[in-house]
Amino acid sequence: MKEGIHPEYHKITATCACGNEVELGTVMKEMKVEICSACHPFFTGKQKLIDSAGRIEKFKQRYANHYAKLEKDKA
Repeated sequence: MKEGIHPEYHKITATCACGNEVELGTVMKEMKVEICSACHPFFTGKQKLIDSAGRIEKFKQRYANHYAKLEKDKA
């Protein structure tokens, strides 16, 4: 490695708005985040996955004939 061209590496404690602290290594001197895995609804289990407007069902209906034709051609 060439000397003098690489940024300085620091071990820091990143702080979340909820108060959670995570130790990590970075070239930044300090890091503050708004949301982390301790308070994010997806990771805490409070978020429910919602299929908005039945997207999956719409996709299946739209391509049902296409997939049926492919299965028919395989047989």
